[in-house]
Amino acid sequence: MTEITQLLNTIKYQLKQQAKTYRDVAEALDLSEASIKRMFSASSDAPITIERIVQISHFLGFSLAELAQEASLSHARLTTLSAAQEKELVSDSVLLMVAVCAVNHWSLDDIRSIYQLSEPECLKHLLKLDQLRLITLLPGNRIRLNISRDFDWLPGGPIRTYFRKEGMADFLDAGFHAEMENFTFTHGMLTEAAVNKLQNELRHLKHKFAELHAESISAPLHKRHGIGLLMAMRPWEPVSFSKYRKK
Repeated sequence: MTEITQLLNTIKYQLKQQAKTYRDVAEALDLSEASIKRMFSASSDAPITIERIVQISHFLGFSLAELAQEASLSHARLTTLSAAQEKELVSDSVLLMVAVCAVNHWSLDDIRSIYQLSEPECLKHLLKLDQLRLITLLPGNRIRLNISRDFDWLPGGPIRTYFRKEGMADFLDAGFHAEMENFTFTHGMLTEAAVNKLQNELRHLKHKFAELHAESISAPLHKRHGIGLLMAMRPWEPVSFSKYRKK
């Protein structure tokens, strides 16, 4: 991958992050939308120039150096945190809340519009997340995520343990009758081959959820909703049944 291609991929990613379109870029640069599309096309006979990249960088709120840094970091993003980093997050509920907001692509203003945090309080926690390398706090209090698209919390780690202990009952203690709510439980007896097929389907569903999450990032905050999806499967028999098993 050439450096120009890497910069273009970073620009495309930032356009999506900021909910901006090629039409917005065209208006900012006083060009036609078709011209912008040709610039971003890998097969274009008129490849984009550094001067245009600088203009688009400024339109996105970056200097060329900052955009280049974004591009260089895109191949070295975190897929997980360490157990120690996760433990530090769960040690402070407000820090964890701000971290979850940041992971879901909220800005500082987004966080303050929803939660009762002053700007100094919010910045304090964002700086802590910067120290933990989860984010980088850029000029203008812009938040750059340092995580990959397939980032996940550690299996059995402090974050998942926290949500299992603190959030599970809260999540399940609902009527599940609203338009965006659904609760389905089923039980049966499966062979090992059938279990493997079902596990594969669950992996596909998890990937689909991640894709839809990525697609939704460009929408304004008020059009996005916090959605919890619980997938759980294990060998199980109700205790009220198993107590009658023969010894």
